[in-house]
Amino acid sequence: MNDVPLHHVWQYTDVDRAFWREHLEDWLPGRIFDAHTHVNEPEYRIEEMTEQRRRQYWVNEVGEPIGAAAAQRCFQTVFPGREFSCLAFGHPSLEYDIEAGNAALQAECVRRGWYRLAVVRPQWSAERLARELDLPRVLGVKVYYAMIGHDATSRDKYLEADIFDFLPHLPLELLDQRHAWLTLHVPKADRLGHPRNISQIKQIRREYPNIVVVIAHLGRSYTMPHARESLPQLADDEGLYFDNSAVLNPDVHRYALETLGPARILFGTDNPIFYMRGRRQWHGRTYVNRTDYPFHFNSRREPPEVESRYTLFMYEALRAIRRACDELGLSRSQVEAIFHGNADRLICKAG
Repeated sequence: MNDVPLHHVWQYTDVDRAFWREHLEDWLPGRIFDAHTHVNEPEYRIEEMTEQRRRQYWVNEVGEPIGAAAAQRCFQTVFPGREFSCLAFGHPSLEYDIEAGNAALQAECVRRGWYRLAVVRPQWSAERLARELDLPRVLGVKVYYAMIGHDATSRDKYLEADIFDFLPHLPLELLDQRHAWLTLHVPKADRLGHPRNISQIKQIRREYPNIVVVIAHLGRSYTMPHARESLPQLADDEGLYFDNSAVLNPDVHRYALETLGPARILFGTDNPIFYMRGRRQWHGRTYVNRTDYPFHFNSRREPPEVESRYTLFMYEALRAIRRACDELGLSRSQVEAIFHGNADRLICKAG
């Protein structure tokens, strides 16, 4: 079969079709809900990525925006024969026209039957936030430390911010009143396990118990040390949820399922980033991404015969989830909960 254009520089190939048939087709549920996917019309990017910033961080090289029509085409390509829906939000970056991006995605979510989180700034008034939450199919908000302010030279100027610096108490009060959904990307180089992150998440849960809090990327636990340092500290709060987007490590998936339980984990892709082809390797608290495209970060290439077998990062993540589920002996209903049932339940709670 012919290669199919997917997104950015990547194609959907016979390697991917074979991987799907061998590892995923007979295991993935018939319904898939992606609880963490970025959809942003490219025309709303108001500041182009610079060569300097591309060299700073691998995501800056691969994070090209994807519009709604292209996103739906990609979903249909990578999940053949599956009923699919998602919780979509734009890129939480001031390189984009946030207002225009929110408005365009709003119309697309209504048209396509998706749900949306509003990308918000900490400076917004309660009235501005309320107008966003009043819109149909908006479940809540996506917050991010980079929304504090813009720095054209670095995405991480505010990395060491506290959660309350980009998620103040005023919007939290409104989110609590509305029983709204909050997807939280935790700050700090030490990730979720930083003591201030743990204490502030517990404070949010204590003071604003009606908010549906979903911690993105398993708290950025991409390696086992980060998972061990953080997840047990929040394991006893059965009302706190996590999405597993952008996590490739099967040991992390298994540890999260053991520590939190399958009823508290939601499937997410972090697409379009995970349309990248390749694999990830772990070294203690760090990781290396391997891919078959000559990005700046991909300076140590693997042999051509290895690269020729690369599939999509999102397929590697799905195989890692399957391995963890199989090793733990999860039931079919528990697997279905991860891929759509838990999201269904939280949508009813937040809707």
